Amino acid sequence: MTGDEHMTQSQKSYLDTLAREADEEFPATLTRAEASEHIDRLQNGNPQID
Repeated sequence: MTGDEHMTQSQKSYLDTLAREADEEFPATLTRAEASEHIDRLQNGNPQID
């Protein structure tokens, strides 16, 4: 696994929940690596990255 694959359904579901709580939106085309980075950031309460 390189992280270039599309995010998993589990990542999408969890990211959707975290994003909703943070009032953020993400494209459905994130890679596994990108989704993981956003999940980590949202779990740690870091501000949105522009």
